[in-house]
This record gives sequence, structure tokens and C-alpha cells, in this order.
Amino acid sequence: MPLLVAVVALVVFGLAMLYSASWDFSYAAFGDKMYLFNRQVMWLGLGLMAATVLAFFDYHHWRRLVVPAMAVTVLLLLVVLVMSEVRFNAKRAVLDGSVQPSELAKLVSILYLAVWLYAKRQMLQDLSFGLIPLGVILGVVGGLIYQQPDLSAAATVLMLGGLLFFLAGGDIKQISVLLVIAVIAAWLVVSVSLTGQERVTDFVAGIKDPLQASYHVRRSFEAIVNGGWFGMGIGNSLSKVTGLPVPPTDSIFAVVVEELGWFGGVSLVGLYGFLVWRGLVIARRAPDMLGTLLASGLVMWIGLEALINMAVMVGLLPFAGNALPFVSSGGSNLVTTLAALGILFNISRQAGEATVTDEEWRSYSAVANLRWGNGRRSISRSRRSRSAEEQTSRR
Repeated sequence: MPLLVAVVALVVFGLAMLYSASWDFSYAAFGDKMYLFNRQVMWLGLGLMAATVLAFFDYHHWRRLVVPAMAVTVLLLLVVLVMSEVRFNAKRAVLDGSVQPSELAKLVSILYLAVWLYAKRQMLQDLSFGLIPLGVILGVVGGLIYQQPDLSAAATVLMLGGLLFFLAGGDIKQISVLLVIAVIAAWLVVSVSLTGQERVTDFVAGIKDPLQASYHVRRSFEAIVNGGWFGMGIGNSLSKVTGLPVPPTDSIFAVVVEELGWFGGVSLVGLYGFLVWRGLVIARRAPDMLGTLLASGLVMWIGLEALINMAVMVGLLPFAGNALPFVSSGGSNLVTTLAALGILFNISRQAGEATVTDEEWRSYSAVANLRWGNGRRSISRSRRSRSAEEQTSRR
């Protein structure tokens, strides 16, 4: 119930802010002030249907479905590269710009990696069963997304893959190697990508002097300063009608702060924080390791998307095109996010129903504690009952 309350609050808040941020943009781009809002309501209905179905769909069935789902996702990513039209110097959508397969790829990648890591949990210490297959999976999906190009989505998939590998009990040495490879790969991508070079250059300049940041970030700063403590009131943003780039999508957090002030911005951050916390509680209470990996990956994906979007708007990260979950205009992101929450609700409904074997519990215990505490060895140690210990001492 607490998770449901948080989701309803975010959905209602998102619709109100999207209506405020989109009417001028919709009229200028489509000749209809309600165009983006109406489409968001349509996608919201579809997303709620998907969430309802998945909330009653046993998440264990994904063990049989993830391979076909991943195959369809890879096919859609290939279709985007071959058949999609170029919009804003990128090929990211199909069906006249209505569907972005990269959003589906994030969700399916979490499902696939959670199932794969669960199946291989006893062999992750072996390089040939751990890091190398993980690199191939992430390389194929991330590489196809990068070719669109969508740097932020590719980076999101890679970060989620590394996080799930860590939670599943991957060897620290392998994780260290993965981090080194990721840093080298990021440096190479920035070196060969004009878009990456421009974003990093603007970010560094903005860190040194906010007045030298990119135009987008400077206009975002202007909106945030205008908002003050309690904002200018819903619908009264000036920046959204005077040149703030794409206020209904990437820049909507700046509109939120301008209209609701520091108080509104912090409240929104608090809602996301509460959502992530409840998701991690569900992960800790999941009946098995598969549920823990799925719940952790899904809720951290949503939190990561929100964090990147808001951090970019205040100049703390290089510019990225991540949507603000539940708030930004975008059907693909909204539907996949609600679908992820449907799976999370299903895991929550099954909490405590399954009997976990001793061998599986050792891995699950490490994941449930997010591998902190006294270190991986002590966390993963098999647990014995008090009566068993007494019998052993008597012997």
C-alpha cells in the first residue's frame, strides 16, 4: 500500500505538471494545446493495464519468457537502425515516433540479467560463466542503443548490468575489471563521438563557471532561480514560453522548480526516494533470490532515471536525454515504468510464500543485505539453528 500511494501521487503530480509545461509547446508544434497531455493520458491508460496484468502474473514465469522477449527487443533495436526516420539527429523511434525500443530494452535487460544471474548464481566466480557472458549481453544491447545514438540509455543499461552482477554475488575482482573496462569504454566513446565531446566539454565548463554552461543548462538555472522557495504558481512559468528547450520532456524538472519552488522540487525528490526505499523493502522480503534481483533492478532503474534527469538540470552531470519517470512526456517511458511497477507489486504479493533452500538462502542473504555489513564471506555464510549448534557441542 505505501508503494501504491507513492505511485499514485507521482502519476497525479506528473499529469498536472505535464499539462502546465506542455500547452505552449503543444500549440506551437502541433496546433493543439492538449495534444501532448491527451497522448500522455492515453499511454497512462495502456501502462495501467500492463501494470495490472503484470501484478497478477507470477514473476517466476519470466524464466521461460525472457529469451523470446530479449530476441524481440534486439529485433526492434535493429529495425530502428534500418527503418526509422531521423529525428533530432538520431534514430530512436518507430511507428511515426510513437515507440522507443530503447525504453523497452532497459526493462527487458533487467529481466534477462536477473533471470540469467539467478540461473548461474553458483558459477559467477568462474570468469567464463560470469564476467564474459555478462559483457556479451550488455555489449549487444548497449551497442545497438549506442548506434541510434542514445548515449544515456546505453550507459543506463551498462550501469544496471554491473549493479545486478554485484548484487548477485559477483566476484569483487571481476567487478573491478568491469569498472575499469567501463571507464575505458566511456573514454573511447567520448573520444570518437562528437555529441559526447560536446556534452563533456559543456559540463566541465559549467562546473568551472555556471555562466559558461550549455544554453540548455543556463536556461534551467534561470528557471530554478525564478522559482525561489515556493515558486511562481502552477501555469506561471516564464522560461517554458521564452526559450527553455523541450519543457515537456527533458526540462520538465526545471519547470517544476520554477512553478513550485524549492519546496516542490525537494518534495518530488522525496517521492522518488520513498519509492526506491519501498522497492528495496520489497526486494529484502522477496521469497527468493530471483525476486530480490528483479525488485532491486527495477526500482533502482526508476531511481537512476530520475536522478540523472534532475542532476542534469542542475549541472551536476553531463547532459543526457533520460526522461523524468511519471512526469516527462513520453509514452514508451511511462508504459515501461508502470510495467516494471506491476512486476514489483507481484513480487510484493508473494513475499513469504516460498520456501528457500539453504544453498539459495546463502546467496539471497547476501543480496538482501545489499552485500554490506561484515563483508561478502560472512554475509553469505550458511546459517544454522540454535538446536543444531547445541547438538554439535554435545558431540
